[in-house]
Amino acid sequence: WEETGLLAFDDKNKDGKIQYVADKEKNELTIDNDIMVLANPEIADLPAWVIALVAAGGLAAALSTAAGLLLVISASVSHDLVKKVFNPNISDKAELWVARGAATVAVGIAGYFGINPPGFVAAVVALAFGLAAASFFPAIVLGIFYKKMNKEGAISGMVVGIILMLFYMTKFKFGWFGGGTEADWWFGISPEGFGSIAMIANFIVAIIVLQFTPEPPEDVQEIVENIRIPSGAGEATGH
Repeated sequence: WEETGLLAFDDKNKDGKIQYVADKEKNELTIDNDIMVLANPEIADLPAWVIALVAAGGLAAALSTAAGLLLVISASVSHDLVKKVFNPNISDKAELWVARGAATVAVGIAGYFGINPPGFVAAVVALAFGLAAASFFPAIVLGIFYKKMNKEGAISGMVVGIILMLFYMTKFKFGWFGGGTEADWWFGISPEGFGSIAMIANFIVAIIVLQFTPEPPEDVQEIVENIRIPSGAGEATGH
């Protein structure tokens, strides 16, 4: 494990003993968090092929998730953004090239943060889900369960939620906008958990804005109403 860089010894005081303590200045044993997944089978005295299965399973899960997200990103940029907003007359070939370019940029950004992660993998995942909760979740829920939700309310809520989450995350995680320590956290909430607060702000802003903007057309409200009805369901009958 020393060869992988996940485990390191440094006898700082040259006493022939390795001190494993909380004080970083005195600590002589460094254990990377990532070692636990791979080392657990060995600690349990399981054969080497079990470790190989664990590694293969983790890699397969990562690749499948990444592939799905890349498809969503490329399609969203090329079709929903470029074709629907900026250039409705774009050809299919050009749209395909835009999708490939978006996927390439996404891979580059993901690769950078994979090599230089802002924190432990669990913390990074929590930040990602916090961003999703602050942006998309309220719009999806309100769009399905509240048929009077309009685009102005949904967009306003998403903008406020994502800006609030990004500001809090970059301020306390990356030290931007003056930075801050744990003592400065709002309501004592860490950046990884702030997505719930930004989500609530998203809901509040969306509901307030829709009160002062026109309702969606009747046909759109009918579509939302039909979404709730199971496919093939008929009229209610007596028992």
